[in-house]
Amino acid sequence: MRNAHYPENMQLFIDGKWIDVDDRDTITITDPSTDQELGKLPIATEEDIQNALDSVDNAFEAWSQTSAWDRESILKRAAELLGERKNHIAHILTLENGKPLADSQGEIDRAIETILWCAEEGKRTYGRILPPRERLLSQSSIKRAIGPVAAFVPWNFPVVLAARKLAAALAAGCTVVLKPAEETPASCIELVRAFIDAGVPSGVVNLLFGIPAQISENLIQSPIIKKVSFTGSVEVGRLLATLAAQQLKPVTMELGGHAPVVIFDDVNADKVAKLCASFKYRNAGQVCLSPSRFYVHESLLEEFTNSFAKYASQIQVGDGLNPDVTMGPLNNSRRLHAAENFVNQAVDAGATVEFGGKRIGKTGNYFEPSVLSNVPPSSTILHEEPFCPIAPIMSFQSFSEILPIVNKDDLGLAAYAFTNNVERAAEFSESVEAGWIGINHFVPALADAPIGGMKNSGLGYEGGPEGLDAYLHSKFISQHNVNY
Repeated sequence: MRNAHYPENMQLFIDGKWIDVDDRDTITITDPSTDQELGKLPIATEEDIQNALDSVDNAFEAWSQTSAWDRESILKRAAELLGERKNHIAHILTLENGKPLADSQGEIDRAIETILWCAEEGKRTYGRILPPRERLLSQSSIKRAIGPVAAFVPWNFPVVLAARKLAAALAAGCTVVLKPAEETPASCIELVRAFIDAGVPSGVVNLLFGIPAQISENLIQSPIIKKVSFTGSVEVGRLLATLAAQQLKPVTMELGGHAPVVIFDDVNADKVAKLCASFKYRNAGQVCLSPSRFYVHESLLEEFTNSFAKYASQIQVGDGLNPDVTMGPLNNSRRLHAAENFVNQAVDAGATVEFGGKRIGKTGNYFEPSVLSNVPPSSTILHEEPFCPIAPIMSFQSFSEILPIVNKDDLGLAAYAFTNNVERAAEFSESVEAGWIGINHFVPALADAPIGGMKNSGLGYEGGPEGLDAYLHSKFISQHNVNY
């Protein structure tokens, strides 16, 4: 059966116990491919939220004092369990998210890589020994866990993004209240189950679902929570950062992106178009790092546009459980309506639909991989994060012309360029205002590399040593070794 892997009733995890629906209100989880109900998700009550807060508070001292080597063993076992359960969890992820099964399996693999890297890096949270200013004076800095963490995860990559927060926080010695997206709960439940089955002690990890505003306000305003980590939209990130600022709490915010791709005149237009189309339609364009606007040198514009449309037409759209499918549905009806509006507004402003531009069928959230040309600068899709499978293509004449256009947007998460000119590539990397730069290729987030946006795309970093440092604070210790 299609839904055999999916739980009919899901659970919260609070203070070491799985909490059933019981008399709680529920949210219906829907399959974005079929519009059919997948299961019921319990909504956390005010009491549940407070119990989760008390739980991470009570567990923090013991977990933070657990040796990094013991924490490493538990995290490595969690990664091992994820590997053993990969096919089961990937099936669940495809059912609730919509992405092709191969992509879901790839996401589990990246989650495993992230956990293993954090497990090892947790043993390297080194401090420093400072040169003494005088005899018998020793001075040093040490790093220690910042405290209980509230972590918020979106639906587009629910497993790997949750793993990135959980693994870094746990490796640093923090306890965590995890609040994933209600659209994709079951895959995150299975991720948490792997950590619990691996031996994470009671209270160290708590899992809540429910009314987002209620949970976020209660968690962030509580004096128990010492750190907030959020991945999602700029609007919600700004709201949560404001709540945290009122409590003077540090935040990590990986927010929206609107990544430009600049194709210069010294590359093979067809080869680049094929690569761009392949990456653009990954996860139906629902990727923060996704290329969102394509600027092509005027000498290559016609060839690039025709090739891009050709490769877009070869994308196989359908149910993610079908092995021949390379792009599934959009995750929810909100994104489907947004895609329709982006196309309609751009066409009304004068853009041309080279391919696609419409919803597919009446069941599920399917939308054609779409290509727009002659897109006017005023078009909404050039100013709002698209998060859908639509590629607007524009032309430019020179580097000096395109640089201010690329940097004009108030988002700065990722940017890409294709050129065989080494000097131009270096100038692009230095001049473009984005935290993630790809030259002649697209690369997903890596466990050992920092991810962080400029401008409205975020605060702080996830991934790499920088990401682990976000869950630590430094103490300076100065000791005068004399008797008094």
